[in-house]
Amino acid sequence: MAASTAPLVFFSTSTPPRHSVAVSLSPSILLRPRRFRAPVRVNSVYSAPGSLSLDSGGHSSMAAPPAAPKWAQKTITLPPQRRGCHLITSKILKEIEPDLSQFSCGLAHLFLHHTSASLTINENYDTDVRADTETFLNTIVPEGNSAPWRHTLEGPDDMPAHIKSSMFGCALTIPITNGKLNMGTWQGIWLCEHRDYPTARKVVVTLNGI
Repeated sequence: MAASTAPLVFFSTSTPPRHSVAVSLSPSILLRPRRFRAPVRVNSVYSAPGSLSLDSGGHSSMAAPPAAPKWAQKTITLPPQRRGCHLITSKILKEIEPDLSQFSCGLAHLFLHHTSASLTINENYDTDVRADTETFLNTIVPEGNSAPWRHTLEGPDDMPAHIKSSMFGCALTIPITNGKLNMGTWQGIWLCEHRDYPTARKVVVTLNGI
C-alpha cells in the first residue's frame, strides 16, 4: 500500500484554539537533508610549536619548534685615524668573528658613539674612492673665516665635522648569512674621521639572529 503523501497540519499553540492558525508542510520539506559547504583544502597552516599542521598533501604533522634567537654585543675601540675615510672591515671582523660564526641567519648592527665621525659602506678596493669622497665632503661643507658657522668652539673643523657626521650617519645594519657578513664583493665598512685631531672611536656591534 502506497504511503500517504497528504500534507501534515500543525496548529500554533501561542493563541487560543478559536484563533489557531493551520500550517501545512509537505513531507518532502520535512525530510529534505540540510546542505553543508564542502571543506576548503589548505596547503599549509602556521602552527605554534608542538601543534598540528597540514602539509601540501593535507596530512597532519607536528610542527617543529623554531630555533631560539640569539644575541651578542661588543664595543670595539678603533685607534686614532687621521682625517679622511678609512676602511675598517678587517678590524671589525677580527673583533666579532668568534660570535659571528655562531649565527646562520641574522643582522649585525654597528653604532658609532660620536658626533664628529661617521660610518658608511662603500668601495673596498681602490683607495682613490676614499680620497675623492673626502674631497667631496670638504667641497660641500666649507671651513674657515668665510664659512657661515657659529659653532667653532674647537676650531674651524668643529661644525663641519658635525654636518658631515649627519650626512653619512652613525649606524649601519648588515645581514648575516652562514656566519659571515653578507656584503657585496666590492663593499667595505668605512670609518670617516671628520676632525683634524685624531682620537680613538668606539663602535658598538650588536648581533641578532639564529
